[in-house]
Formats: sequence, C-alpha cells, structure tokens
Amino acid sequence: MAMDTHQKLKILADAAKYDASCASSGAKRSNKGKGLGNATGSGICHSYTPDGRCVSLLKILLTNRCIYDCRYCVNRVSNDVQRAAFTVEEVVRLTIEFYRRNYIEGLFLSSGVVGDSDRTMDLLAEVARRLREEEEFHGYIHLKGVVGASDEALAKAGRFADRISANVELPVQADLDKLAPEKSIQEAEGAMGYLKSGIEASKDHGRRTRAPRFAPAGQSTQMIVGATASTDSTILGTAHRLYDTYRLRRVYYTAYSPIPNAHQDLPAENPELVREHRLYQADWLLRFYEFGIDEVVTRDDGNLDLEVDPKMAWALANREFFPVDINSAPREALLRVPGLGTRSVAKILKARARRRLREADLRELRAPLKRIMPFIVAADTWSAAARKLDAPGLRAEVKPGSQQLMLFEASSSAVSGQV
Repeated sequence: MAMDTHQKLKILADAAKYDASCASSGAKRSNKGKGLGNATGSGICHSYTPDGRCVSLLKILLTNRCIYDCRYCVNRVSNDVQRAAFTVEEVVRLTIEFYRRNYIEGLFLSSGVVGDSDRTMDLLAEVARRLREEEEFHGYIHLKGVVGASDEALAKAGRFADRISANVELPVQADLDKLAPEKSIQEAEGAMGYLKSGIEASKDHGRRTRAPRFAPAGQSTQMIVGATASTDSTILGTAHRLYDTYRLRRVYYTAYSPIPNAHQDLPAENPELVREHRLYQADWLLRFYEFGIDEVVTRDDGNLDLEVDPKMAWALANREFFPVDINSAPREALLRVPGLGTRSVAKILKARARRRLREADLRELRAPLKRIMPFIVAADTWSAAARKLDAPGLRAEVKPGSQQLMLFEASSSAVSGQV
C-alpha cells in the first residue's frame, strides 16, 4: 500500500533527528520584493538567536533507504525499520506549504544513499534548484553533501544551497573501519576540498563580477561522540585540522544515542550529555580564545573535565597565571579568566580607558562576579584572602551545583561564545 505524504513525513522527520549538523547559518538572502522567504544571519534549525528568538526549519530526509551498513546509524541497510522516500516534488511542496503557514524559515535536507552517491546528491540538489528557480524561494537551504559524489554533483548543490555539510562522522579512520568500513575520512575530505575551492572562487569572482554565489554560508561537518573509545583530545585534534584545512564554519559534536536493534560493537548506554557540551566549549576556546588542545584537555586520559568547563579546568590547573589585573592586563590574559567572554572583555577594555575599574564597575558591566573574583584583581580588591586562589577548596566552590544542562543556558553559550 502506497504511503501518503503525511506518513512519509512522520517517518523521515524522525529519521533526520540524528543529524545535528545544522544551526545558525549566517547567510543573507533577500527576495527583493518578489518570491518567498528571506534567509538572514539570525539563525535556523531550532537555534536560539542572541536575542533569545527561536527559529526553525523543515528538517527531513529525502529517504531513509541506504546502501550502507554503518553500525551507528538507525537507517543502515541491515536494520529492520520502516522505509520511506519522498519525491522531489513532495519535498518542494512541503517546504512551500510549511513556509506559507509560518511553520518554518528554511529547509535542512539530508538523505540515505540510494543507488549511488551522484544520484542521491543530484536529487537533493534538484529540490534546491526547484525551490530557487521555480518557486522563487529565498529562505535558508542546507543540504547534505553526499560523500563520494562527483564534483559536478556537488557543484549543482553549491549553486542553490546556502550551506552544505559533508560529514566525517567519526574522528579517525580506525573508528570508521570498525563501525562503517565502507566509508573513509579521505573521501569525506575530498568533498570538503572541492566545496572549499568553490566557496573561495565564488567569493573572489563576486568581488569583481556578478558571478553566482556558491554555498554562501559555507560548509560544516559532524562527528559522533561516544560511539568509540576515541578521546576528546583526538576528536578536537581532528576538528582543529578540518577547520584549518577546509575553512569550516562549524564542526558539530553529536553524543551517540543508542538506536533500535543496536549492533553489539556499540555502547549500550548513552554517553554523558555534558561531554558533548564540553566539546562545544573547548571548540570555542580553540577557535576564538587562542587556547591549544593540550590546554583545554587537562586530564591524563585525554578527555575533558566534565565537572567544570574547559577554561575553568585550565585556570584551576594553572593558578600561578592568576590573579589577572583587569586594569592593566592585555586582552589575551583577560580572555583566560573563567567567565570573561569576548564581549565582557571588550566592555572592560573600553571602560578602563576612562577610569580604573573597581568591583562595582564590574557589576555594572554585568561581569559574572562569582566566577571571576577568585582570578582577578580590581582597583579595590587586592586582598589575596578574599580571592582564595590558593585554597584547596576552590574547585568545589566554583564547580556548578548540578550537571543537568539547561536548554537556554547551553544555547546562549553556544551562540555568544561567553565561556
């Protein structure tokens, strides 16, 4: 019996929940008075913008049928799950109807691999082409970059999508050999390399001509955390290399979630969700705070400290670096203070140019005093006893009272980078 669109949507929206590589896009696309939708830098994919607004998109698979047998994937060919597949026309119609009803602001479209990589990539790109050219849809579109697809297939996707994500899935080839032996990191990086070239060429040509844009919101990737024994140091090392080599906008870390009919090689229990959160915090420190991997990973086993955030862990392990004088320390030193993010440091630098800052001034600047006071001195806080920097109980004092992650707190940290 043939499925109707509603039945397909129920199956393929649920199947898409394991792909986390979508978030605030940074893309800007205006309809200029005609067509449908606008993509702005405010966000996508149920992300929280800096002003607290939640934005959403239609996040589905084109199909959950797949030729691969990746052991960590619920849609692997050997798994006994209900299968479904949209036609290109069905996805286009759903996107337009959902947008007109104000349900969504864009589309995130991924897929299992059917037939071969080129065929799958072409189907995904055709959805985007029809939305852009036939429906004049100018909202955000994020497509999965199918690893193994030809340059021609990726080129079509890049012409119509805002962002493309080619997923490495696991941090090292040994992990893939164990859980997804048909896949290779080298092949994923081949797709990333082509996308990087297309994005850079588009930007270069765009400065001189009206050349078509190519994936203007850049590219991203995803790694699954906790499905193998790879350490956080290994995971961050792979992420750091991919950022540097392919100019990725984002690496997404997804805590492994046990799936129905899971393979015996996979862990039976969820890894701690806080590990995923700590990886995002460490990622931010590496990219924007000039930390090194050996600094954010302070444990001997190569994993992040789960009790405190990576910057606090570094501060506790390097107490000789503190206290930092907020009235004279350079920006780089201020960024090492737990609780001071890039925005707080910018405010301090601006304010101290006019006067010497006291504790009351920091409170007025909305700096998190409870977190920063053990690690700084202001014009009126020189007492070492007040700081308790050398006290053996400092770690217990600064450790959060609960490890339960609050949705709004986590999303705000991810958007603002205030670590």
